Amino acid sequence: MLREQIDEAKSTEDPVEGATFENETLTDADCSKLDFKLVTFQDCRFERCTFLRVGFYNVRFVKCDFSNCNFTESYWKQSCIESCRGDGADMNCNHFKETTFFDSSLCYANFTKSVWESCSLKDCLCKEAFFTESRFKKLKLGNVDLSRADFFKTALKGIDLSDCIITGIMVSDTFRELYGVKIGILQAADIAVMLGVKIV
Repeated sequence: MLREQIDEAKSTEDPVEGATFENETLTDADCSKLDFKLVTFQDCRFERCTFLRVGFYNVRFVKCDFSNCNFTESYWKQSCIESCRGDGADMNCNHFKETTFFDSSLCYANFTKSVWESCSLKDCLCKEAFFTESRFKKLKLGNVDLSRADFFKTALKGIDLSDCIITGIMVSDTFRELYGVKIGILQAADIAVMLGVKIV
């Protein structure tokens, strides 16, 4: 059903709209430049799929697996990713607006040059994810594991990381990304180590 609707949308250039897809597996599909509106994906698996320049409007991914899929230059608005696995997903140059990530694993995901507006990540694993050269505006983070995540050339001013794991996060040699970031007192030791400070 899902593949048929995608093929139809590609032929008509209409969006995939107002549909719910459950327990489907999509393999080697090219969904580039499609729009999905008011769509729910429940317990779906996406294998080696391409979502290049796709628009997601009021879309929900619930208990889905889109690990290692390509979402380059896609746009997300008022969407939700809940209890999903997206390890290694390529979300390079994505624009997220009013979108929520909850209880999901996004380890090694590539968010390089992404834009986040009024979004939230809560109870997520983002170990060794790439947020390089990204822009955050009103981004809320809660209980996110950012161990060894890369924030090179990404300003963290005003971002509250006090409820997150930030061990080994990577920034530039000047540490300018950390200017104005909010951290908890127990996290100060992690930052001190980065700065070469020895706590005695």
